[in-house]
Amino acid sequence: MPPKLGLKVDVDTLQGFREGVPALLEILAARGIKASFFVALGPDNSGKAIFRVFRQQGFLEKMWRTRAPALYGLRTMFYGTLLPAPLIGESAGEILPIIAGAGHEVGLHGYDHVRWHDHLLTMSREEVSRELARAQELFASLLGHPARSFAAPGWQCSAAHRAVLAASGFLYSSDTRGSVPYFPRFGEEINPLLEIPTTLPTLDELLGFNGCSSEDFTELVLSRVQKEKVPQVLTVHAEVEGGPLRGDFAGLLDRCREQGVEFLRLEDWARELLAAREKIPVAGVRQGRLPGRAGTVSCQGNLETKS
Repeated sequence: MPPKLGLKVDVDTLQGFREGVPALLEILAARGIKASFFVALGPDNSGKAIFRVFRQQGFLEKMWRTRAPALYGLRTMFYGTLLPAPLIGESAGEILPIIAGAGHEVGLHGYDHVRWHDHLLTMSREEVSRELARAQELFASLLGHPARSFAAPGWQCSAAHRAVLAASGFLYSSDTRGSVPYFPRFGEEINPLLEIPTTLPTLDELLGFNGCSSEDFTELVLSRVQKEKVPQVLTVHAEVEGGPLRGDFAGLLDRCREQGVEFLRLEDWARELLAAREKIPVAGVRQGRLPGRAGTVSCQGNLETKS
C-alpha cells in the first residue's frame, strides 16, 4: 500500500482566514490535494498569548526562534490587548463555504482559541459546553449545518470537553499528539468518540530548533510517512504554511507526491476506522512536553488491550 498523509489545517486567527486560507487553497488546488480545515470562529485574542511567557517554559525562546512577529504580523499580536479582538466568524465567515466548496473537510477549532489553549484544563463541563455551543452556532449559520469534527486548540484535551463532544454528535476529534487513532481513557472512563491524533511534529515547532531548516523538516516528514504502516497526520497552520512559509509547504507537498504519498481527509479516514470500531484501541491521555514546543500538550499514552 502507498504511504498516506492526512493534512490537518488549523486556522487560529483572522489573518489566517483572510490571507493564509486563500493561499493554502491555491497551493492544494494546484496539486489536487484535499485536506481537513479546522477553524476558530470567536474573538481573535492572539495578543493575550504573550502572557504565556510567565507560565510556559520555552515560550519566549520559541517566539524568538520562529520570528513570531514576522509570521503573525504586529496587528495580530496586539489583538485582545492593545487592539480590540475582532470576531473571526463575523469578519471572515464568507471563506468557510469557499473551503467546503473546494472539497475540503471543515471542522471546528473552538471559539476563543487563546482561552481554550490556556485554560481548558481548569474549565468545567458547563464552561466547555458554552464555548462549543457558541462555536457551533456560528458554524451552522455560515455553512447551514453543524460541524462533525473538532480539533482542540493547542492540543489541550480534557475529560470534560471530550464528554461534551461525545454527547453532541461529533464523528471524531483530533485533540492530542500520538501515534495511532484510539479511544481516550480518562481515569476509569473510556470516551466513546474516536480520536485521530497529530502524529508528526509541526514546522513551527522544529524550525530553528537544534538548527533544523525547512529542508530538514521535509526530510523528517518524508522519512516518517514512508516508515510508518499507518497514515500519518501533519498539522499545518494557516498563519505559517499559508503565510511566510508557503513556499516551503508547497515544496514539501511536491516531494511527497514525487514519492507516491497519497493524501486523505481525516473525515474519510474516520469513517473507514469506525466501520471496524472493535479494532480501535484504547489509550490514556497525559500532559507531556514535545521538542521545540513551549508548555505541555495532551499526549496519547500506552495502548491498552481491550478486555
